[in-house]
Formats: sequence, C-alpha cells, structure tokens
Amino acid sequence: MYKMFRGFHLVEAYQELKKAKRLAEDQTVSRIIKLTIATTVALVLWGLPTDAFGVEGLTFIEQRLISIFVFATLMWVFEAVPAWTTSVLIVVLLLLTVSDSSLWFFRQGYSSEELGQAVKYKSIMHCFADPIIMLFIGGFILAIAATKSGLDVLLARVMLKPFGTQSRYVLLGFILVTAFFSMFLSNTATAAMMLTFLTPVLKALPADGKGKIGLALAIPVAANVGGMGTPIGTPPNAIALKYLNDPEGLNMNIGFGEWMSFMMPYTIIVLFIAWFILLRLFPFKQKTIELQIEGEAKKDWRSIVVYITFAITVLLWMSDKFTGVNSNVVAMIPVAVFCITGVITKRDLEEISWSVLWMVAGGFALGVALNETGLAKHMIEAIPFNTWSPVVMIVGSGLICYAMANFISHTATAALLVPILAIAGISMRDTLQPMGGVLTLLVGVALGSSLAMVLPISTPPNALAHATGMIKQKDMEKVGLIMGAIGLVLGYAMLIFLGSSGLL
Repeated sequence: MYKMFRGFHLVEAYQELKKAKRLAEDQTVSRIIKLTIATTVALVLWGLPTDAFGVEGLTFIEQRLISIFVFATLMWVFEAVPAWTTSVLIVVLLLLTVSDSSLWFFRQGYSSEELGQAVKYKSIMHCFADPIIMLFIGGFILAIAATKSGLDVLLARVMLKPFGTQSRYVLLGFILVTAFFSMFLSNTATAAMMLTFLTPVLKALPADGKGKIGLALAIPVAANVGGMGTPIGTPPNAIALKYLNDPEGLNMNIGFGEWMSFMMPYTIIVLFIAWFILLRLFPFKQKTIELQIEGEAKKDWRSIVVYITFAITVLLWMSDKFTGVNSNVVAMIPVAVFCITGVITKRDLEEISWSVLWMVAGGFALGVALNETGLAKHMIEAIPFNTWSPVVMIVGSGLICYAMANFISHTATAALLVPILAIAGISMRDTLQPMGGVLTLLVGVALGSSLAMVLPISTPPNALAHATGMIKQKDMEKVGLIMGAIGLVLGYAMLIFLGSSGLL
C-alpha cells in the first residue's frame, strides 16, 4: 500500500534493513523451533480427553477450537511467520475442522451431542467482508486518493504554517498534524510522510542538540496516539467497536462520531502532554526552525473531486448518529465516487494493504467460532467472572494488552483479547458498571494497544523513526514508558467517569 505514499523510501529502506538482518542471523532454526512448539502444544490440546479441560459439557468441536485459539496465540506471539499469514491459516483451519463444511473425518464417528455445534462456514467467510473491513477499505481508498491528488501535502503545509518558526511550536505542529493524519490514514504511511517533511529540518539542526531527538520521536508518538481518535485510526479501535456494536452481543450502537466525541478530547490532551514531555527531555539548542515542505496539490477536476469527497465523507462519519447513515456505509461512498471518476484505478486497488485486512478478518473469525460453537457460553459458565473484582478485570486486561502489544502486533493483541473480554463483559455487566461498564473494558484494550510504543519493534512508526539514526533505543523506551503510564491512567479515568455517570 505504501509505494505511492510520500516517504515510501523510508519504509522500503527499513524493510531492506530487516531483511538483511534476518539473512545475517539466519533465523531458519529459530523459526522451526517456534513452529514446532506452537504445533506441538496445539496437537496436545487437540488430543487430550475432553474432561481434562475441566469444562462441563465440552464438545469435540469446542476442544478443537481451544487448540486452534492457543495455536493462534503462540504463532502471533512468536511471529515465526508474518501475523497476517497466521490469520489466513487460522481461517482455513476453522473452515476445515469446526465448520459445517469441515472434512468428513472430523465429523464421522461422533454422536451429535459429542461433536457439538459446528460453525456455519458462511459465517467464517463473511469475516472477510465484515462491515468493519469495508470501513477500513474506505479509509485506505481515501488515503490513496489524498496522496495522488496532493491533498496530503496541501493539508500538511496549511496546518503547519500557523505554528510559525519557533522550535517549540514547530514541534507542537508536527505532533498535532501527524496525529490528525493518523486518524484517517495508515499510521505507517503517516509516519513515513511526516518523517520525509522532517528530514531536512533534522539535518539543519545542531549535531550536538537534543531537539532533533524530540522532533524525530514526535512522529511515532503522535502517529500512535492520534490513531486512537477515530475508529479507522488503528485496527484495535475497529475490533473493539465491532464487539461493542455486535447486534447479537453487546449491541451498544456506538457511532463513528460518538467514538470521536469522547476519544478526540482525550487524544488532544495526551498529545499536549507528549509535547511537554519531549520539550523537557529534549530541549532545543536552536530556537527557530525554517520549514520547507516540497510538493504541490493538483488542481485538475479529479483532484477537486477528491477534496470534496474527502470533506463530505469525514462530515458524514462525524454525524452518523444525526444522519442515520452507518459509518460502514459511508465508507463505501469514496470507493464508488473515486472508482467511477477514475481517481482510483485497478492498479491503485492492488496497493490496498490487504495483509492488514486479512489480519483483522482472522481475529473476527476466531470470535465468530467462539460464539457459534457454544465455547463462549461454556467459558462463562466455567470461569466465575462475576466473582472477579471489576478493578482486576478492567485494569488487569489493559496492562496485559499493553505488555503484549509492545512485543507483538497491536492488531494481533486486540484480536486475541477482545473476543474473550467481550464474552466476560456480557456476564459481568452489572459488576463492571461502577467502573464504566463493558465499554471501559474493551476500549481499554484499544488504548493499551495504541499506547504500546516502548521499543522500535512495537509499531511500524517507531521502527521508521528509529531507522533515521536520530533516536537511541533508551530514549524511545523512556518516552514510551512515560506516555504509556500517563495515557493508561488518563484513559481509564475518562472511561470510568463517562461510563459510570451515564454520559456514554
């Protein structure tokens, strides 16, 4: 997806660096060991007697699903293969072993009671065309069109201009503008683009000054935090929103605009805190900075179509509760307009980040299987969620998510935790209410994912910024830990207050 984005060379250089590192280290043996561990554990769980799990009434299909879920967890944690590859493999395993179209030898020789309820194969395959997937496709199409028309450059130039030339305000400008772009564009594409704008500035700053470190760190911090502002800003948001709005589950009917109404103020506060922290830790030696953003916005009729469609789409997203048009439906408007006008071509469609969509779909498929097989119900009956303290449930899940997301894909982390927590949340609605209810539980996971930015491997924006050579890992760890702690405390305080007071 990133080939057409300004700053793609940064992504390409980073990928080449990773490839060279992999070849130098020869990780073949390590990958084989990881694959062996994940497969062995899954097969052991698959072959155990059903009563070994201690869940009354557990069926063979549910046991297989437990095995597949653990396999997915280990594969995502180990990253023996790319995360999206694991997702596709999981979907195929679900189809072949626990669906109503599974291989015959997985269905023969069992009574219907022993075998259990199979998952409809259509339900699993529908995950690839889930409304949330359509929402992301609309976002990707908008991002591609904005880049082709030069809208991204125009917005960056116009939005950075009011911040003047004082170093501290230029830093604030980069933080806020990066955050804005990451709300509607891919975090990776945003970071690559903004680092391209920033590169000449970094070269012009004194070599012995700390300010350039703060500027370089501002991009990944703002990209990660800014993504929390909208449902399409980052996949964990969309995953949490799917389960919150599931008509057969929580059915909370939270719209795009409603999400922004409480997440935007929070995001802005966290961004200003980040500005303060970066200024304190990395003060500027040079007091003024001259910005030169190259590139021009196109003025042909197709570009005008992009500008108008972009504005209309965002407005419709923000006012979905007022207009009654679902945000997933709104996402299809730019797809139709840009395709029919030739703004988006067949070649452009090939640039969509399908790996991200497949990654999300794999997580959705696991959630569908948990519900349709009845394993979700059995888990609620077997685990006494209602006896757990709401503090342990809510804060504990957020911390676990934050810890995991620093080391594995944010999307994979949310895909693993959100379906389980949604099940638990349904059984604990009354218990969780004093702390904001199920909304606090699931949105907390999305926050924990986005705030995980301690290491260069934590997020692609972190990796791109680290690849500039301006940032030492200890600096990233320091800022990442501070932002994580502050962000989680403020985030849970906001969610608990809004949820318990009935404002959401």
